[in-house]
Parts: sequence; C-alpha cells; structure tokens
Amino acid sequence: MSTLYINPLTFPIYVMAKPIGPLCNMDCEYCYYLEKNILYQSRKSFKMTDELLERFIESYICCQTTPFVQFTWHGGESLLRGIDFYKKAIKLQQQYGRGREIANCIQTNGLLLNDEWCRFLKDNNFLTGISIDGPEHLHDCYRKDCGGRGTFARVMRGVELMQKHRVEFNTLSVVHDQNVKYPIEVYRFFKEIGSRYMQFTPIVERLGSREDHLELLTASDHPADSEIAPWSVDPVEYGNFYIRMFDEWVKQDVGSYYVQLFDATLACLVGEQPGVCLYARTCGHALAMEHNGDVYACDHFVYPEYLRGNIYHQSLVEITLSKNQTTFGNDKQNLLPMQCRECRYLKLCNGECPKNRIFHTVDGEYGLNYLCKGLQRYFKHVMPYMEFMAEELRNERSPAHIIHSNLVQGKDRKIVRL
Repeated sequence: MSTLYINPLTFPIYVMAKPIGPLCNMDCEYCYYLEKNILYQSRKSFKMTDELLERFIESYICCQTTPFVQFTWHGGESLLRGIDFYKKAIKLQQQYGRGREIANCIQTNGLLLNDEWCRFLKDNNFLTGISIDGPEHLHDCYRKDCGGRGTFARVMRGVELMQKHRVEFNTLSVVHDQNVKYPIEVYRFFKEIGSRYMQFTPIVERLGSREDHLELLTASDHPADSEIAPWSVDPVEYGNFYIRMFDEWVKQDVGSYYVQLFDATLACLVGEQPGVCLYARTCGHALAMEHNGDVYACDHFVYPEYLRGNIYHQSLVEITLSKNQTTFGNDKQNLLPMQCRECRYLKLCNGECPKNRIFHTVDGEYGLNYLCKGLQRYFKHVMPYMEFMAEELRNERSPAHIIHSNLVQGKDRKIVRL
C-alpha cells in the first residue's frame, strides 16, 4: 500500500486566530476549548498584544499564494478582545495587504453584540458566525452563562441586531445528545431567523485524565477509565438528524438555504474540494494560533503534543511545512483502517475528522470514526438525489432543478429503505 503525501501548500495556509485565547463569557458544558486555559495558567493575560497582532497580520498575508486572504477570529469569545483591537486589525490589513482582497470572519456567542459592534461588522464586511443550537429549549440545554443561566434570549437579541444592521451572518451549531432528536424543528428555526448558511458540528468527546490535567482526550489517548461524554451525539441519531433535514431541504430549499454537509457531499461527488476540512482527503493546512503566538496543528488539537511552534520563532510557512505537521495532515488518509479504505462512501467522507476516530472496526483495527454508522446511513439515503444534482452540475445546470424532478415530486421516486 503506497503512502500518500500531499504538500500542505497545495492549499492556502489558513490560521484560526485566538485574540483572547480560551476566555469566554459563557460556560457551555460541552465546550472543548474552555479547559485550554490550563495550558496557559501561568500567564497574567490572555489578550493578544498589538505587537503580536501586527506580526501575525504581516506574516499571514505574506505567506499566502493567492490574491485572496481570509482572516478568521475565534475564541473563547472573540468579542471580549474589544472593538478597538479589530479596528487596529483592519488598519494593519490595509497596510500590509498590498492590494490583495482581504476578508474577515469572526465567531461569537452573541452576548456582547450591540449597535456599535454591528455597525463595525457591517461597515467592514465581517462575515459573522453566531453560535446557537436551535430553539430555546434546545439551545439552553448546554449553552449557559457563567452563572448557570440560559443564554437564548440574549443570543437572539444579538441576531436581531445583526438583522437590523444587515450584518451577513451564518449559524454555527453543535449537534448534541438533545437537539439531535429534533432535526426539523432545528432546521425550520434557523430558516425563521434568517440563516441561509447552516453549519452543524457533532459533539464527540471522551472524558479521561491526562498528565497535563486536560480532561478531554485525543484519539491517540487510551486511558483505561475513559468514557464517552454524556453530551456526545449518538452516531445513528446523527445520521437520522441529517436524513430528516435533507428530506425537508431537497423538496423546496436547494439553492436558497445551504447546509454545510449537503454542500460538501455534492462537491466530493463531482470531484471538487468539499470546502470544509472534515471531508477533505487530507488536512494539515488549517492551524490554530493562540493569543501568545503559539501555533497548533488544528483548532481541535490544541494539546502540548500538537504544538508546532510560535510565530515569534518560526514563519507560518516553516510551521506548516514542518515534518510533524505534514505527517499529521497526510495521516488523515494514510492511517485509515481497511474498513474505511474499502467503503463505498470513502470519497465522500474520507474518514471524517481524525479527532473522532476512536472506535474499532469489525476486524478489531483501531481508528474507525465514531460517527461512521450515522454517516453511512446519511450517504446511502441521499445518494440518488446527490447523483441527480451532480449530473446537473456537470451539464452546467442548477442543482435546484431537483425540486421539480421526478425524484422529489414522487412520480418515479427512488426511495432508499434503511
């Protein structure tokens, strides 16, 4: 079996910046990032300095190989760094941009959004990702403030302010053990609040103990006392969540509302990049930078063993091309178990995220993705519809034509029985 090697610079270098580190004004029970403050508990401040901001912006722009440069600001809660920080970022981007097209994305829980913030986001064309898990009874299951109170009403106030100021936003939602049971209610809710772009991230975590005192485990950790976190989504329910949502979407919303997994599935089917690392063949080009300049292999691999360097000491190109990072990225494909390599849906899934590869295959080989059963159910169900839409794309027609097709209208409908 040959070993795959793909240079990470085949893709643009992408760094998710953490201007306030793991600090947050919420205390979501399932959050994978809050505990990262343990890694920096000796530091007096989690604020990214102006000096580091300038170094990062200059080096990030310089390392890009295309005219388009996208910055992503993440947390913790990114708005805690204050609006003046981002005003400085805009000026520095203009200073070092040298005519390049520069875009900014920012993720927020919405609690700090006000008129001033929304005017800034609108005036500077920030694409804003708002973290919300669905209607109130589902959102407030886990998304609570530091006093243990639900946050839905305050988040919705932020959404209303973005709508008032016409800020472009999408919704970023965690799929957990509760909202996974209500796919149609969740989907319709997001349509009602004006979200045309929806991203759903399954929560898959194991609890255990590590020497660095972090409680959430990596796929390579195998303590005897580890257990699946109670808020983790059930694999089969996860597949059914997408199936039911897809059946609603494909009848009327293709081309009007966009669900990340549906877009990725179609892209992979026609041989294009899926637009999200989860379903790409390799990874390694999307890194995370903490508030002090430390760069990690990935936002979901902020652990000491995945620290790749610091931009005060290495360039982003050197970090991305380091042996550890290129191996990390190519291992997404190279370490797939045989059951995955022989799977009919491999080109659509590519083993999903390495962080979720914590199960054994039927042959006892470690490295099967926790979500495998659910993803297989989803792919099997949507395949006839996806193949129709793929054929439309190949013939330079709109995939939205499926809405009026026999498949959907029921005249010659192909139903996939599970």
